[in-house]
Amino acid sequence: MIRDKNPQRVNRPSYGSISSLPSPAPQPEPSRNTYLSEKIPIPSTEQGTFSLRKLWAFTGPGFLMSIAFLDPGNIESDLQAGAVAEFKLLWVLLWATVLGLLCQRLAARLGVVTGKDLGEICHLYYPKVPRILLWLTIELAIVGSDMQEVIGTAISFNLLSAGRIPLWGGVLITIVDTFFFLFLDNYGLRKLEAFFGFLITIMALTFGYEYVVARPSQGALLKGLFLPSCPGCGQPELLQAVGIVGAIIMPHNIYLHSALVKSREVDRTRRGDVREANMYFLTEATIALFVSFIINLFVMAVFGQAFYQQTNEEAMTGVNYFEVLLGTRHHLRAPE
Repeated sequence: MIRDKNPQRVNRPSYGSISSLPSPAPQPEPSRNTYLSEKIPIPSTEQGTFSLRKLWAFTGPGFLMSIAFLDPGNIESDLQAGAVAEFKLLWVLLWATVLGLLCQRLAARLGVVTGKDLGEICHLYYPKVPRILLWLTIELAIVGSDMQEVIGTAISFNLLSAGRIPLWGGVLITIVDTFFFLFLDNYGLRKLEAFFGFLITIMALTFGYEYVVARPSQGALLKGLFLPSCPGCGQPELLQAVGIVGAIIMPHNIYLHSALVKSREVDRTRRGDVREANMYFLTEATIALFVSFIINLFVMAVFGQAFYQQTNEEAMTGVNYFEVLLGTRHHLRAPE
């Protein structure tokens, strides 16, 4: 019996890659030109050394992901938590953000190591019925989460315009700006990342200014941040705590992050490159979520300082708190 000197070997996947299920014939992949198809080159540096140039090349997916931690739903839950519980729920915000970082780290590692996002992994490994159930569950989760964003945006436009923009007008504006963000896809991934980074910077500066002007009690703030307790709390505070966690931990953000990290060129055949990419993505995500946590902290602290134990009548009549703080209005006395 003569053996073939060059036997045909089965192609094994490279380190960390997950191959698709075998098919009778190769299927041509449809051409898709989206920002997820764009590959950002990574500069080569000495292995084992930290490089700011390489960190800058990996910077972007974490800040795009962190937008979900700063959307109108989060801001709305922050201001309500501050008005209802003052600084007592800051520790919930802190640990929810830590849990969110853990989830995003796992999602980023999945995309880097396998080269596939969470949706593709579910498609490859789950049978048809669980895939359909998972898809329906995720769709319901997205709808439930986006309801907060649309309502929060409409309320913010209504407040900023002193009631001139009705709630339905705020919803229409939200629809328009959503399509505007989708239009930015035509200008490339790095420009999209830079634009969202610019928006996050504006939020940090504006809410930071309000925090400095409001001058919340630092002792009470630190106590609420690091002491996991809520003395005198009841059902309203519990609902706000659940709202904080629900606004931060969002399933669709895990799918998103696992797909965004695929935009960087990583040689998955080399363990060192994969580990390095995981380290830089974790560093970038930590910085992005730390910034988002500080902004959420500013919002909750300002509203806790200004509107805690204030009724709607007290907040809307007499003295406009923020106008007094900004020096644009003198203290007024209610008529006797």
